[in-house]
Amino acid sequence: MYQVLIVIHVLMALSIIGLVLLQQGRGADAGAGFGGGGASNTVFGARGAASFLSRTTAILAALFFSTSIVLAYLGSKHDNKGTDILESPATEQVPSDLPQGVTQPAPASADLPEGIGAGQPVEGKK
Repeated sequence: MYQVLIVIHVLMALSIIGLVLLQQGRGADAGAGFGGGGASNTVFGARGAASFLSRTTAILAALFFSTSIVLAYLGSKHDNKGTDILESPATEQVPSDLPQGVTQPAPASADLPEGIGAGQPVEGKK
């Protein structure tokens, strides 16, 4: 259900974008108001009845807001706990290049340079 709502939500968003781009703006007749032929009675005045495109845009916007609220509610209730690989126990051993039964000992001081033990001072440092 969540995925279906996301698909519907995206389709409505794209429809709203398309409808808004198709509509003629209120300022489109501004040039006619300033001596461009007098075809417009008012520059930014009240328009007559709302066109089909503006009503469809308003309805889609209301539905878009509704699906946004529903998706936010479902997203908050959705279990976001995934599998954490750091907390899961190791189930598989990594294969080694060594023959069966031979293990390689870990170095005693792997982070120190060669020839320096854990209790020996480093030359040049006091």
